[in-house]
Amino acid sequence: MTRPTLASFKQKALNDPEVRAEYAALSPAYALRRKLIALRKAASLPQEELAERLHTSKSAISHLENVNSPVSPTLTTIEAYAEAVGYRIEINFLPVSHSTRSPHT
Repeated sequence: MTRPTLASFKQKALNDPEVRAEYAALSPAYALRRKLIALRKAASLPQEELAERLHTSKSAISHLENVNSPVSPTLTTIEAYAEAVGYRIEINFLPVSHSTRSPHT
């Protein structure tokens, strides 16, 4: 008996409408964290140096970048982070398709 791959497990799980809706609802939070990490690394900044620029601790940066963190960063925090790595933010709204609409919207 072979173990399923992560990709096949994910595909099977996403066939469930409730799982698919929850996955879609969480996707922006994961994308934000991945983007923050990518910007910091592109700026060649270790977490310690970014923490100094933001007058916070390395631990706070680690929590901010952690995709499993239950706390969502504020817009002010995201703006300060972006500026510290040499960027500004731009917010974009997209229409929600009925197939990806979460039960919370």
